[in-house]
Amino acid sequence: MSHIGARRAARAIDALRRGWPFRVQGTDGALDLLAVESARDDALAEFGSHDVLLSGERAVTLKLTNQRVAATPGPVRLANAADTVTAALAIADPALDLANPLKGPFRTIPTSGEAAATAAMTMARHAGLLPAFFVREATGEAETMCSVDDVAALLDPTRLQVAARARLPVEASESAEIVAFRSPEEASDHVALVIGKRDGNPPVVRLHSECLTGDVLGSLKCDCGPQLHAALHAMADAPWGVLLYLRQEGRGIGLVNKLRAYALQDQGYDTVDANLRLGFPVEARDFAIAGRMLKLLNIPRIRLMTNNPEKVARLDKEGVEVVERLPLALPTNKYNEQYLATKRDRTGHQL
Repeated sequence: MSHIGARRAARAIDALRRGWPFRVQGTDGALDLLAVESARDDALAEFGSHDVLLSGERAVTLKLTNQRVAATPGPVRLANAADTVTAALAIADPALDLANPLKGPFRTIPTSGEAAATAAMTMARHAGLLPAFFVREATGEAETMCSVDDVAALLDPTRLQVAARARLPVEASESAEIVAFRSPEEASDHVALVIGKRDGNPPVVRLHSECLTGDVLGSLKCDCGPQLHAALHAMADAPWGVLLYLRQEGRGIGLVNKLRAYALQDQGYDTVDANLRLGFPVEARDFAIAGRMLKLLNIPRIRLMTNNPEKVARLDKEGVEVVERLPLALPTNKYNEQYLATKRDRTGHQL
């Protein structure tokens, strides 16, 4: 059953975070893995393999994909690439690229389990760690293991349910209700804030991904905080609205990796290239979660407040009808001008 598989995947992700080895079984092979970021040299010695598995995005940065037979930049396995955790981090962490400019030469070999390798990259992102592992073919018994299907079950949005709800007067509107959503295996709870009185018209809806630096600390590097507050006030002026606050920090790569991306931006990379150098997709958020939240709130039609047309397409895929896209225009500052220009020029944002 899917809930059993989801528990297996959750245990494997816990092992990943703690620097313990785990196994992923795919249809084309099984891999034993040890996350580079959380590993220790004694655990590596016990693991017994110096092969390193990198995401396709990181491999492109290191110019390794020309050694692959396949044209797609999937996970890449480097033979005998690092005999210590420090050496592996020099390969995996782009923050160390300037300190270690001459990497390699490396020899790529078949992953011996493409599906398992791809699932491992998803698990690393889910754990907020760098997408890099020590890797070997599955041997002997595994203390912790899961399958590719188990990882898919863990990420199944239908596992999300309403956990609690309460009246919550907020600055933008005194007539608001907060609704919390929880999945059994997930540590993060997603939240909806329903503003105003529901009627028969589609509400104004804002999908807002968590941004600790912008929403709470007032960061000037992004426009998240001002967008959040402007959206709440726009909903208060409408008959009714819904803010979906999604716990998907840094476009789905996690807080620590987002801060790593910030450090790369200080070296001159834009937000897109920073994510790719880290080894992540440009967009890693799961909008199926938003679709599930709207379904549980019984909201099939919405007016979506966004500058990102991709959100419209993704919600349509989840069965949510977007009857209108409402742009959200805000002033820029000297710290976020380049960030907003990158969103416009490279990720299709528009007013």
